[in-house]
Amino acid sequence: MNTFDKADSSDFDPFRMIGKEWMLITAEKEGKLNSMTASWGGLGVIWKTNAAFIVVRKSRYTKEFLDGSDYFSICFFDHQKYGEMLNYMGKVSGRNEDKVKKSGLTVNHYDGVPYYDEATKVLICKKMCCQPIRPENFTAEQIDETWYADKDYHDLYIGEIVEMLAR
Repeated sequence: MNTFDKADSSDFDPFRMIGKEWMLITAEKEGKLNSMTASWGGLGVIWKTNAAFIVVRKSRYTKEFLDGSDYFSICFFDHQKYGEMLNYMGKVSGRNEDKVKKSGLTVNHYDGVPYYDEATKVLICKKMCCQPIRPENFTAEQIDETWYADKDYHDLYIGEIVEMLAR
């Protein structure tokens, strides 16, 4: 089992980590967990709270776990070492196979919230808000036609970052 220490927010470069290196979003419901790779999201402050912003399409299996839990984790990895695994976790559905087991990752828990030991940084988040993204709210027309041709819209989740862990 790897050891983590509490981290300082200055250790995080969200543009690189989320947009280029990706992240795994993980939630647990009724003793079962699922994860998905994401490259859209953000970190910031809302309601005087450090927060993570994630978007998950309604069709994703992980959404069921997010909706069934009060907490989720966001794990960041060394992309050079774990890029293939992140690609796999984003393409394969946990509905069809035990992708967590096949990934070779080691599940651990922080105060009951699942995360992966192989991560370099982990955000433990408590859900504060879930809001559907709707096409009638877009102010830029190209968003709907570019990103939602299949009409599989995201829900936006805002989670309070209750703990930041890093190697």
